[in-house]
Amino acid sequence: MQRRGKAKPRFRAKSLIFVFDSYVLDTGRRELRCGDTVVSVQPQVFDLLEYLIRNRGHVVSRDELLDAIWSRRIVSESTLATRINAARSAIGDDGESQRLIRTLPRKGIRFVGEVRERAIKTEQSLIAFNRPAIAVLPFQNMSGDPEQEYFADGMVDEIITGLSRIKWLLVTSRNSSFVYKSRSFTVKCGGKAPRPLCAGRRSAQIWKPRPDHRTAY
Repeated sequence: MQRRGKAKPRFRAKSLIFVFDSYVLDTGRRELRCGDTVVSVQPQVFDLLEYLIRNRGHVVSRDELLDAIWSRRIVSESTLATRINAARSAIGDDGESQRLIRTLPRKGIRFVGEVRERAIKTEQSLIAFNRPAIAVLPFQNMSGDPEQEYFADGMVDEIITGLSRIKWLLVTSRNSSFVYKSRSFTVKCGGKAPRPLCAGRRSAQIWKPRPDHRTAY
């Protein structure tokens, strides 16, 4: 583990939609899709992938990547390698073929896939939100065993993946839903509602485990 010098501010840029291979990266909604399916990725993996795509015109050094994604924090080499591998896996790439994310020894990494990009327009959001929508909120692990947390999260992942196969249904991504993990709130479509859960102007179906039917895993 190494400590770096002064870090640059974490990257911020306008929202764009990037289309590459069979994937769509929507930075506004923070969603990665493969066809009609939402691909589940951790927030840091999404940030890493977005940064590489935005900066695909040059080789991104290790220090640049650490400053942009982890800003001033100490990060081990294994953590960095794990996140890069996860980004590759999310887009159907791997460390052997490196057809989209390529490692240049002693230089850094670069996104080498062909990318089309477009700005996110308000009209696009309205069209999407005119569909019925659903959000699956994180289940609560009531077993008292922290090691069972992955099982509760895995069930939510499976439900989200299954629902996302329904083409006419707008499914809130895992990243958006898990923002509210371990939080207590009342879901309302109004000024105080969590933004990702207010799905549209015409109709919005919000689903979560009912308090009187919770299961201890």
